[in-house]
Amino acid sequence: MSVRSVRTVRRGRPRPAVALLVTIGLLVTGCAGLADGGSATTADKPGSASGGPAAMNDKDARGTAKGTAGDTAKDATGTTTATATATGAAGPGPLEARSVEPKEIPGLGPRTRARISPEATQAVVASGTDRDSSDATVTVYERDPVIGWEPVTEAWPAHNALRGWTDDHVQGDLRSPIGVFTLTDAGGLLPDPGAELPYDRDPAFSVEGEGFEGESLEGSFDYVVAINYNRRPGTSPLDWTRPLGAEKGGGIWIHVDHGGPTQACVSVPRARMAELLRLLDPEKEPVVVMGDAVSLTH
Repeated sequence: MSVRSVRTVRRGRPRPAVALLVTIGLLVTGCAGLADGGSATTADKPGSASGGPAAMNDKDARGTAKGTAGDTAKDATGTTTATATATGAAGPGPLEARSVEPKEIPGLGPRTRARISPEATQAVVASGTDRDSSDATVTVYERDPVIGWEPVTEAWPAHNALRGWTDDHVQGDLRSPIGVFTLTDAGGLLPDPGAELPYDRDPAFSVEGEGFEGESLEGSFDYVVAINYNRRPGTSPLDWTRPLGAEKGGGIWIHVDHGGPTQACVSVPRARMAELLRLLDPEKEPVVVMGDAVSLTH
């Protein structure tokens, strides 16, 4: 090998100044290297502002390390800065807002719900224990435009007709009609207890005699709410007009319970009847949803 060749090889060796610059460069970019593969700091660990695992960082053209929110990096001047934006983050994004469906009245099926007017925001639900039973419960619900239907009373003990319920009520069948009917008018023998519905006080609401189980019927019509089955809304419960004909029955009310089955009406305890009259609000377009529990699920 000639002397010239030896000198060429020596010129190719790294100079000490160049090596020093490389070492300084590594020190300057050390935080980015740690974020890539070193030990995680508190800001790097899951649970930081990024909401997910620490993402791999990259560098832009200026040598600034970018990572998840909360990571730190040094720019070309060696100044520590906090990256507030998750650039290139691999973790999951923020949870999407989920819409909540308004609550429905429990126990009602799609066909029954469809019969409730969209304008009705108050419903009296009379649910019978069995198709052929005279035992029932009554609960009042109100509809909030956001939350949906919520109960505003407890379930009250109630009675319906002696032989239970029917989809095709006729006069004298001793069954209560199944369906959804509006409630627009009230009345009774006693003074108005504070009803919002039009209230007709009349001595014609007197009743005597015995019920099916030998109980006294006296006082049963002290308070009544007319159920708009085969009647003219907007009139006294004493109006006996039958738009569907006399054979389809009528005069079906919610009235004071006398301790036994009814002819076709729904009855609740006296104190609950007075409470119901104070609750029903014509501006909420109240309805009664009535039938045996199984039928109401349809």
